[in-house]
Amino acid sequence: MVEISPTANPPVCRVIDYRKFLYEQKRKQKEIKAKSAKIVVKEIRLGPQTDEHDFNFKLTHAMKFLKDGAKVKVDVFFKGRTIIYKEQGESILLKFAEALLEYGKPEMMPKLEGKRMMMIIAPKK
Repeated sequence: MVEISPTANPPVCRVIDYRKFLYEQKRKQKEIKAKSAKIVVKEIRLGPQTDEHDFNFKLTHAMKFLKDGAKVKVDVFFKGRTIIYKEQGESILLKFAEALLEYGKPEMMPKLEGKRMMMIIAPKK
């Protein structure tokens, strides 16, 4: 016996098969999970001394990803001794975010983690 509407006067109850009830409940949860929006994160990797043409090429990819509704994770990877160019890496990331302002907004400002400096840009609604 399952209580259908406890607030009604008198409360409404029904006799049902409990296994069938659990099966339908599980199926509804699966449907809800399938319909929920999945957040896609695309990654773009730059270097501290990335050239202008390469920068623009990756910028157009990022624009396309943001138009499609995906988040973009931009990171600058410092190889070997290039870690001394932290300021250049940060300026490249800020320049990248500024160029993408009409398509998305920075969710996280540039942050250095080990040999990577990364930033996440979320699409505008």
